[in-house]
Amino acid sequence: MPTPSLAQSPGPGADSSLPELGPDEGGWTTIIRAQRHLLDLNLGEVWRYRDLVFLFVWRDFVAAYKQYILGPAWHFIQPLTATILSTVVFSKIARLPTDDVPPVLFYMTGSLMWILFSNCLNGNASTFTGNAGLFGKVYFPRLVTPLANTISKLISFSIQLIVLMLFYLYFTLTGATVRPSAWLFTLPILAFIAMVMGVGTGIIISSLTTRYRDLTQLLGFLVALWMYSTPVVYPLSMVTGRLRSVMLWNPMTPVIETWRRGVLGVATCPPVQLWYSAAFAASVLFVGIILFKRVERDFMDTV
Repeated sequence: MPTPSLAQSPGPGADSSLPELGPDEGGWTTIIRAQRHLLDLNLGEVWRYRDLVFLFVWRDFVAAYKQYILGPAWHFIQPLTATILSTVVFSKIARLPTDDVPPVLFYMTGSLMWILFSNCLNGNASTFTGNAGLFGKVYFPRLVTPLANTISKLISFSIQLIVLMLFYLYFTLTGATVRPSAWLFTLPILAFIAMVMGVGTGIIISSLTTRYRDLTQLLGFLVALWMYSTPVVYPLSMVTGRLRSVMLWNPMTPVIETWRRGVLGVATCPPVQLWYSAAFAASVLFVGIILFKRVERDFMDTV
């Protein structure tokens, strides 16, 4: 089933050799036709549906927690739980080093950036299969859905930063060794790279799962494997030799390491590697959009 796009008819001042007819005279005010080009993103049309974007953001960010006992408090619980588990398992039991910084700050700093990436990935990986019922009933630009999902994850990340700031203030006042650097001001850039990488990977998986449902079952395993190959729960400084060279090809490694360099002043990944992460994120998003636009034409016939 081709996915339509909207094209407005010429206005009263348009140069046209054909007479214009109003709705009551048998003319058309809106023309719906299939997309012809994969890169025809219709961003202007997405902007016209901005109210729908905000409605979806409200649905994903607030309404999703209405039937939860703790409600939106889960935005705080998620990083706290990840930090506590990492501190107990990797610091107390496995006794992995944390580059001489408090383990709680070390794990929370890495977890926050990873949670932003993984939430964008997981949230957009079910764009087609999770919204098939809605897509089949009404037309709107399909890019509205991943855009709204990404905005809601970004808002959640901003709230979770408050938790990190409180812990950071506590450890600073108690005399802990933390050495913030000027790289702290790259937070918007780092968050944007992680977000774009997660969105691009997510919509690629979403496009492929319309035909290959096995990817849905493998998604959790792939995300966990990606996390453990990223220095989230251990410092990159403890990895040496060929394995370290391999890990530097992981596009999330420079993002996590640069974020820790800015907040804690500890990192061993060369800052120039961040250009690689940015290029990888842009490439993944580009491929993802192409697949997204291709699949949205007839995905209702396969979902």
